[in-house]
Order: sequence, then C-alpha cells, then structure tokens
Amino acid sequence: MAKRPTSKPRRSARSKALEVRVMSPRIAWFSLLSIVGKTAKYACILAAIAGIGWGIWQGIERAFYQNPDFNLQVIDLNPNTAIDETQLAEIVQLDLTGSLFQIDVDEVVKKLEARPEITSAIAERHLPGTLVVRVVPRSPRAWIATPNSDLAKSRKPGMMLVDSAGIAYACPAQQLELAASLPIILLPLDPMHPITAGEIISHPQLKHCMFLLNSAAEADAEAVHWIESIRQTTAWSLELVTREGTIATFGLGDHERQIAKLRASLDHASAENLAVRTINLIPKHNIPVTLKNEPQAPRAIPVSEPTPAKRREDRHSQDLNTILNRN
Repeated sequence: MAKRPTSKPRRSARSKALEVRVMSPRIAWFSLLSIVGKTAKYACILAAIAGIGWGIWQGIERAFYQNPDFNLQVIDLNPNTAIDETQLAEIVQLDLTGSLFQIDVDEVVKKLEARPEITSAIAERHLPGTLVVRVVPRSPRAWIATPNSDLAKSRKPGMMLVDSAGIAYACPAQQLELAASLPIILLPLDPMHPITAGEIISHPQLKHCMFLLNSAAEADAEAVHWIESIRQTTAWSLELVTREGTIATFGLGDHERQIAKLRASLDHASAENLAVRTINLIPKHNIPVTLKNEPQAPRAIPVSEPTPAKRREDRHSQDLNTILNRN
C-alpha cells in the first residue's frame, strides 16, 4: 500500500523545528567568529592599501612639493599694458618662496580674468620652477568723463577708459602712454546708467558718440590725434571739439559726408592762415562757419585839415593842369 505524501504545511513545520534544534549556542559562536575574522581580513587589506597610498603621497610630497628644485624661480609674463610681474604676484597672492606645484593655475587664471583691464589669461607650470602667464589686455578706444570735468586731468592712470566693446575700466599705469592721445567722450551723470569698471556702459549717448568716433577713424586714421572730445548736445546733434579748439556740430548720421566737409574746411582755413571757431556740418549746403581770426579791414590813416595857403596852392595846380590840358 503506497504511503500518502506529507502535506506542505506539515513539512514546513518540521523544517523549522529542525533549524531550531541545529542552531545551538556553540554553532552561533563559531559563526560570529567567522564574521569577525572576515571583517578583520578586509580591514587589514584596507589598512594596507591606505598605508601604501600614504607612503606614495609622502614620496610625492618629498619628491616634488618639498623639493627645493621645484620652488618658484621665474615668473614668465608676456609684455603687456595691463600688469607687470609685481602686480601679478599681488593679484594672485603668489608665494614667491613656495613650490611651483602649490600654485593653482586655474585659480590664477580666474583672478586675472576678473580684472577689468584684462580680457583673457592663461597660466601654466613649466618645470622645474617657471610659472608662465599670458594675458591679453583691453585695447582702449576713448576716455570717459563728465561734461563739467577738467579735461586736462581726465587723461591719467586710474581714470576711466572704454574699449571698442563699450566696457569701462580704469587706466593702468602701463597703458597711459598708449591712451594719452585718445579723445574724451563726455557723458552726463545718470543714476539709471552708472559707469562701472568691468561692465558694459549702458548710457544711451555713448552709442552715438562712439559711432561718430568710429566714422572719423575710418575716414582718417589720424582722427584720434586731432579729436579732443565728443559729446551729445541735443537729441539730434553731436559736438566734436578738435585739439585746435574748433567746435563742429554733427548730426546723428551721415558722418562720412560731414567728416569730409570738416577736413576740407580746416585744410582751407589753414591754407589761408585762418582758424575755424565753429562749423555746423548738418546742412548739406551753405554750411555756417565762424572764424577765430577774421582779417580786419584796413585801418584809415587820419589826414589833417589843409591850411588856406595849401588850398590856394591846390587851386593853382588845378588851374595850371586845366590850361595844359586845353593846349
């Protein structure tokens, strides 16, 4: 007679009872020791790896960071009109006696490019002890001042310059010689459009003034040397003052024609030994011009009243001329 198979619930209960009987305290203790042993093994492996890493780091530290052969010895900075080696060390806070490997070149670049007078920079370590730095300074286009400024004091280090992109920055001492002959753009103070170093000047009048300056430079490469200042006087006109003091009125457009008329007028006046005081270039014909040194009318020489004897002599001469003419 075949045995009836044991039911699933009954077999599960027997398995649990067997497991309880097998899990004695002695077996549990040996299981714990096995776990501790494995943990200690892994800890020893990790400690060995950490020790090896520490040893390698100490070797690198002594071979490079603490090796005097790799101390900073030379700062190789390209010639530029923004900063020199001393200023570079101050800006990036270089440890001139430290190791070359302690210099974070990415941080050097970040600090240099944060300077308003610098457009871009790169920095590299060249073993054994040279820090190579290359900077690109801003190229000035004009000075910035207010209409009531003393123009003679507006061209000096620390005063505001603007580049072709409209970004303002303080003139570095090294750039004064380059910028000394640049024109001055006069902008009135406007709280809505402050002029901040390192930022684009948003003043609406700057665009019109720069447009005139660029037009003059395109027509005459020497324009930056004979233009003293430019400012916007009305909503439709600009005022350009030359280094000789001529005041020229321009419109907001048609600058090519107006520049040509101005140069022709100044050249003609110079040939005639005259100096133009004011000229309005907005009209296309009959351009109003005033001169500084207009020629004066000949001065009359005073003549004394003739005496009676002189009158008789003159009448006698006239009568004698009449007789001779008749003959």
